[in-house]
Amino acid sequence: MNRCRNPEHPHCTVWVMPGDAVCEHGHAQPEAVSAEGERVPAAAGAPLPTSYEAVKAVRTRRDTVIGPLAATLQPGLQRPQLHISGFDPRAAGGRQAIRLELRGMPMDCASEVRMLVRSSLKLSGGASYVFQRTTRGEWRPLFLEFSSRGVEHGQHRIEIELHSRHPAAGSNARTWICSPVILVPRHDAGLAEIHQTFLATHKNVRVTADDAGIARVHAPGGGRIDIDVSARNGSIAHLNLDHDSGGSGKIDLGMSTIAWDEDLIEIDLPHAAGEHPCPASSACLVHAEADSATQRHVRLFALDECVLGRFEAIEPDADLLLAHHGEAGEERGGLTRRLSGRHAVIRRGRAGFEIEDVSRYGLLLDGVWPGKHLPVPLRAGMRIEFTASIKGIVTLEVTALLPHAVVLHRLDAGARAECFYLMAPDCAPNGRDVARANIMPRAAALPVLFHRDGGFWQLDRASGQEQPLTSGAGPARMALPGLGASVRFTPDAYPETRVSRRRPGERRSHLPAALLDA
Repeated sequence: MNRCRNPEHPHCTVWVMPGDAVCEHGHAQPEAVSAEGERVPAAAGAPLPTSYEAVKAVRTRRDTVIGPLAATLQPGLQRPQLHISGFDPRAAGGRQAIRLELRGMPMDCASEVRMLVRSSLKLSGGASYVFQRTTRGEWRPLFLEFSSRGVEHGQHRIEIELHSRHPAAGSNARTWICSPVILVPRHDAGLAEIHQTFLATHKNVRVTADDAGIARVHAPGGGRIDIDVSARNGSIAHLNLDHDSGGSGKIDLGMSTIAWDEDLIEIDLPHAAGEHPCPASSACLVHAEADSATQRHVRLFALDECVLGRFEAIEPDADLLLAHHGEAGEERGGLTRRLSGRHAVIRRGRAGFEIEDVSRYGLLLDGVWPGKHLPVPLRAGMRIEFTASIKGIVTLEVTALLPHAVVLHRLDAGARAECFYLMAPDCAPNGRDVARANIMPRAAALPVLFHRDGGFWQLDRASGQEQPLTSGAGPARMALPGLGASVRFTPDAYPETRVSRRRPGERRSHLPAALLDA
């Protein structure tokens, strides 16, 4: 068993089984596997696999020939790891950006893996990030920016969660966790002391120059030598440039950039994924009575990131669609055009739900513009106004803030038309947390809803029983507390206009129902 030997990727450290044509990162090896399972030298100048499907095909052929034997001999080679590089412990009190890379992830995980981060260090990019897989099967790296200014020296833990969730309803969801430790040394600490402290708590540490950087060392007498430096396992490279080994020409080279691998531990989800009778990531509860005095449409969303934006009839950019309501009802022109296609994003981070302004026109949170691309935690009673330039277009209020969901009610002329129930996907609530949640009177009448196994559920507050929401063969009517005696559930967020959330590879249709029925 050897490490990756691709000459174009000298820094790949993945272990390669004998006979493997490519490593787990898709790098071709000097030897390949024939159809009969024999090891043959690779042809000189043979092209490397350039697509994810090509790499997958090679691995499939390899698994057919030697897969069972390899799994028996080395069952733990495919464990996923989070590679961390670019850390400079000497930059105490300053801003740093470390590079995060996924390695050895299983092939059946989703093409996007969401990362949630929490730490006592000052994270400048928020708590939510997304790893994206390329067509070659590799993962685009992420950069985590943080500052240790004003933080006490010592070791600070970073809690990381990785969530893989396929867009297809009912598919398995997987979660990995790890806890890297970032060292914040004293301002007067030496590099040798920093390395010794760091190595005491880490394994597989490499102290190297970034991408085989060249360290210039001035030799005695004014000469200059270009040296390719690599100090492995956190050791200090000692170079003696004098003829006398005991002379004063001994130079300590300690590279400030530190890299290491964190093993990702997969954890069991609270509920095993199953088949929901009516899978959906967006839906709606509709009152059967057209003249209902309460909310007629309770729109449900279960998305990692819910984009709020302008209502468009064809190919909208948002998930939660907003339109201005005037005296005559909904107006999709006029002031609605002062909403951006992607106006704001609401997501669930480690510290709770947060909102981020991504618009052209801005928004106001309790009358104050938060700044663009700056996530702000939501709180019960918060007033959200679209936009910052013209008030009264759309005004929302956070009326319930639960650990797994947030409820938004309209305060403008559209208050009788709709409200919004945003949930974290595949996240079941805890009855005790729901009882202690901050729920305002406007949302107290709504049932406790959550999303699991690819569909929506209702939790009865009194008995604790769970009931799946389903439309059945046709428009199903059910009795839900707080919503009247007859409510219709539909797996479309906008059933009155046949607007539904786009699935991967589909075009989203927002045509009026009359046109679709024609």
